[in-house]
Amino acid sequence: MKVCIIQPHYSTDRKDSDELFQWEMDILDKCDESMDLIVLPEATDVPALVKTLDQFHESYRRYNERILHKASETARRCQSVVFINALYDSGVGLRNTTYAFDKNGNAVGHYYKQHPTNGEVFKRELDSEYSYEFSSPTVLEIDGLRYCFLTCYDFYFYENFANIARRRPDIIIGCSHQRSDTHEAIELMSRFLAYNTNAYVIRASVSLNEDSNIGAGSMVVAPDGKTLLNMKSRVGFEVCNIDPSKKYYKPAGYGNPDSAHFEYIEVGRRPWKYRPSGSAITLPDHLMSYPRLCAHRGFNTVAPENSLPAFGAAVSLGAPEIEFDLWETKDGEIVSIHDSKLDRVSDGTGFVWDYTLEELKKFNFGKGFDEKYNGLRIVTFKDILKHFSCHVIMNIHIKTRNNITPLNEDYLKKIISLIDIYDCEKYVYFMTGNDVVMKQLGILAPHLKRCVGAGNAPDLVVERAIEMGCEMVQFFKEHFSKEKIELAHSHGIRCNYFYADDPQKATELLDMGIDTILTNDYQRVANALKDKLDCGCSIPCRDNKKGTRF
Repeated sequence: MKVCIIQPHYSTDRKDSDELFQWEMDILDKCDESMDLIVLPEATDVPALVKTLDQFHESYRRYNERILHKASETARRCQSVVFINALYDSGVGLRNTTYAFDKNGNAVGHYYKQHPTNGEVFKRELDSEYSYEFSSPTVLEIDGLRYCFLTCYDFYFYENFANIARRRPDIIIGCSHQRSDTHEAIELMSRFLAYNTNAYVIRASVSLNEDSNIGAGSMVVAPDGKTLLNMKSRVGFEVCNIDPSKKYYKPAGYGNPDSAHFEYIEVGRRPWKYRPSGSAITLPDHLMSYPRLCAHRGFNTVAPENSLPAFGAAVSLGAPEIEFDLWETKDGEIVSIHDSKLDRVSDGTGFVWDYTLEELKKFNFGKGFDEKYNGLRIVTFKDILKHFSCHVIMNIHIKTRNNITPLNEDYLKKIISLIDIYDCEKYVYFMTGNDVVMKQLGILAPHLKRCVGAGNAPDLVVERAIEMGCEMVQFFKEHFSKEKIELAHSHGIRCNYFYADDPQKATELLDMGIDTILTNDYQRVANALKDKLDCGCSIPCRDNKKGTRF
C-alpha cells in the first residue's frame, strides 16, 4: 500500500492565505494513481494565521467548500482514499473535523477532534459540546481496513491509546497542526502511539520553516514503533510503502504465546489505579452550567441523610451537585453526619467527636427512616470520594463546634489530601460559616473554591465573602434579598440558597437570580424546574459555556 503524506508551509501572515491555499490545490493535482492513501494536515481551510473571529469565519467561507471538493475529486481521480481536516457546520456551530473520502470520491465518514484546545473553544467558538459526552473511538472500515483517528492535541492524551487499541485499528490517521514541540518529541509520541496500538500511524502536519526543528513532523510509523518516513520540516509530499496486514507481536512473558503489546498489558490492567474517567464522569464545576439544584444531604427523602444510598439516588437521577457535612472523630477520621450529636440519626448517644470511627460503625444510622435501612453504617469522607469522585459537584460543609475557633490543621490537611488523592479538585468546594476556618482553608488550599455560610453574621455573607476573597455565598432562609444577590454577582460571587423543597419557592428564587438551590426533595423540585435549569443536561449550553450567568 502506497501512502502519501502532504506537508504545506504555514505562514503567520494572513496575506499569504490565497497563495498557501492555491499550493494545497496544486499539490493535490500532483497526486497520481500510484497512491492508495493520501493524508493532509489539520485546518486546510485556514492556511495561514487568523487573529480575529471574523477572519476565521472569512477563511472558512472562502476555502472550505473548495478544498473539500478538491479532496473528493482527487480521491476519485487517483482511486485513492483521502483524509483531510477542515471545518464542518454542525448546525449549531463549526467543528474541527477530519473527513474520509473513498476511491469514488464519496464522503464516507468523519472524525470530530475529541480534545479541542481552549483557543478553539473560547476564541474561535467552535462547537465542542460533543466533547463533553461519552464516546468510543471512531472506527471507519474502508476497503477492509480499520481506521482510527487523532487530531493534533489528541496525541497528548495517552490514556486514550489503550481504548483505541481495544478497537484493533490497522491505521491511525493523525491530521495535525503542531507548532510547538520538537521533531524528536513528535516522533517519540507517534512511535509510542503505534507501539501501543499495534497500528500504523500516518501523520500529516504543517511546516513553519524548512530549517526549523519545531512543529511539522509529518511521518509514517510502523506497529513495532519504527519510523518509516519523517518529513521533519520539508515542504511538499512524500510517499512510503506499508503493509497494513503486518502487525508486531512479542513474547508475552515466560511460556506465554506472542501477543501485541496492548494485549500483554490488558491482561494485567488495574483501571482503578488510574484517574477517574469514563461515561459516568460529569463536567467539572467551572464548566457546569448555572442555575443548578443541589441535593441537600443527598436525596434524603428517599434514603437516610448523609448516606451512600442518599448520594447515589441523587447522582443516578442526574443531580449536578450534592451537599454533605463533615466532622472529625475522636481518632482523627472524617465522617459525614449533620448533627454534632448522634441521637437523631442513629441509635447512638453523645457527640460524634467522643467516638472513634470503629465505635461509630457499631451504631445503626438507618434508625427511624425505614426498616429496610436498618444496619446502615456511618459513611466516611473517603467512602464518598471513592464512590462519587468526578461524578457530581460536592458542596462540602466543614462542621465546627462553634463559629469562632479554628480547626486542627492536620484534620483540614487530611481533607485536602483526600480530595487530591481521588482527583476531585475540580469537583468540590468548601462551605462553612466559621470565618476563621474559611481563612485557614484559603491558606492551606487556595486552589479550592470556598463558599461563605451564614455563621454568626448571616446578613453579611456577601461582605464577608468579598473580604475573604471567596467565590461563593450560601444564603440562609430570610437572610437575603435581590440587592444582596446583585451585590454578590457584581463581584463575581455565586449565590446558593439553603433550602427550598417547595417548587413555587424554588421558582421565585431562580427568578431572583439564585445560582444554586439546595433541596431535600431533589426529584420533585427538579421536575418542576426543568424548563428553568438551562437544558437540564450535564453539557454546558452554547450561551453558557463557562457557566457564566451574570
